[in-house]
Amino acid sequence: MRRSEVLAEESIVCLQKALNHLREIWELIGIPEDQRLQRTEVVKKHIKELLDMMIAEEESLKERLIKSISVCQKELNTLCSELHVEPFQEEGETTILQLEKDLRTQVELMRKQKKERKQELKLLQEQDQELCEILCMPHYDIDSASVPSLEELNQFRQHVTTLRETKASRREEFVSIKRQIILCMEALDHTPDTSFERDVVCEDEDAFCLSLENIATLQKLLRQLEMQKSQNEAVCEGLRTQIRELWDRLQIPEEEREAVATIMSGSKAKVRKALQLEVDRLEELKMQNMKKVIEAIRVELVQYWDQCFYSQEQRQAFAPFCAEDYTESLLQLHDAEIVRLKNYYEVHKELFEGVQKWEETWRLFLEFERKASDPNRFTNRGGNLLKEEKQRAKLQKMLPKLEEELKARIELWEQEHSKAFMVNGQKFMEYVAEQWEMHRLEKERAKQERQLKNKKQTETEMLYGSAPRTPSKRRGLAPNTPGKARKPVAASTCSGKKTPRTGRHGANKENLELNGSILSGGYPGSAPLQRNFSINSVASTYSEFAKDPSLSDSSTVGLQRELSKASKSDATSGILNSTNIQS
Repeated sequence: MRRSEVLAEESIVCLQKALNHLREIWELIGIPEDQRLQRTEVVKKHIKELLDMMIAEEESLKERLIKSISVCQKELNTLCSELHVEPFQEEGETTILQLEKDLRTQVELMRKQKKERKQELKLLQEQDQELCEILCMPHYDIDSASVPSLEELNQFRQHVTTLRETKASRREEFVSIKRQIILCMEALDHTPDTSFERDVVCEDEDAFCLSLENIATLQKLLRQLEMQKSQNEAVCEGLRTQIRELWDRLQIPEEEREAVATIMSGSKAKVRKALQLEVDRLEELKMQNMKKVIEAIRVELVQYWDQCFYSQEQRQAFAPFCAEDYTESLLQLHDAEIVRLKNYYEVHKELFEGVQKWEETWRLFLEFERKASDPNRFTNRGGNLLKEEKQRAKLQKMLPKLEEELKARIELWEQEHSKAFMVNGQKFMEYVAEQWEMHRLEKERAKQERQLKNKKQTETEMLYGSAPRTPSKRRGLAPNTPGKARKPVAASTCSGKKTPRTGRHGANKENLELNGSILSGGYPGSAPLQRNFSINSVASTYSEFAKDPSLSDSSTVGLQRELSKASKSDATSGILNSTNIQS
């Protein structure tokens, strides 16, 4: 039994005791029955009224609870709908009081969530409005009257985050472009003259609208300024080039050039103006020194003709080169020809440089060829002879490679331009073949000359013996000093003893006769013939070597030839010296 039921029974017992106690009092007092009835009715009435009042209050409480439950359920359903959550469901059976409490608690929770979402929505809308104003973008489309769902709030947050990133990116781009624009304006001495330029340069960076249109306009402005700067730099560089050319043509002294060195760099407006003034001054000076300028241009023309490998006919085709009427029109013709040649050289620069490299290699090759055929290269050369031979062999391998590379490039160029590439008035490969042929003919001519010379020299030596040396080179005719007197070589016998002193007179006689025959061109006697036999043997050996064409151009044969000549000279000198000393 519940405690409330026990209390109810105790209340009934208590009421019964109270009534019994009243009756006892009434009995003692002696109150009559009819008054007892009245008094009991009064007690009953008071108890009934009290109970009715209490019952009414409790009924009222029940009605309020039921009404509160109904209101809470309606509000809760509305909140669940606004917050996009599932409707509240009470788990299991419960009393009216507990149900009302649970519903009221849930309503308060839902109200709190609704308030938080509305507050976050308001904050996000404020941030969106601020960012969209800076970026000039439309506001985020969301119903501010309704309660946003969690998904909608999440999407809104992401949108605001994207706007922040876009703002940071555009701001960085804006700052970078602004810095470049300021530098360009400073380089151009340009003052902002439009409202947009003033907004970019002069206004606060945070106040600038970072719209796509403004960024595009910024980029366009920067391109325009950079183009102006590039054009200005090109103009200034062109003016400087013109100034240098005029300096060279007018032969302006170095101290006068250094006086304007400050304007030879930079491209600001004042620099450009100063450069133009200098050009105007030099142009006026050029008009006053027309002949000198044209002659300077002609020197430059010759340089370009050489670089472009112009033939004599091509050079003579420019008739104004020989004109002597130094006028402005003649100067213009020369200037136009210089411009044409410069452009022609620049277009074909790689080919001309290749031809120039071949020319230099060819000249070096010819130089080594000349050295290789020079008989004096074997004396006092140290280790240079071997180096020259290696370099000559290297050049012989390099030239064909260069020719093949140039041939391929020239053929490609001729296909592209549908015309022949000319060097000194003829096709390059024909020019190369002609150079090789001339070199071959020159070698053949030199070879024949050597053979003819050797033949004549051999015949002369066979008839007359070796030619005496000049007195300045005779070792035997040099003044004898006591310490340097050359002793005659005595012939040794089989026993190793010296020949008698009397034998020297006969030897001296033979030497005198030999010396006399050589100097006079006559034929010697029997004794001198034995001496001449050794000389003629050496000459015969040299003659046979000289007549061999297969060995005439090699380095080894050249070395042997020099040694043979040296042997003949020494033999002849020894005989002459011996004769002179003994005499």
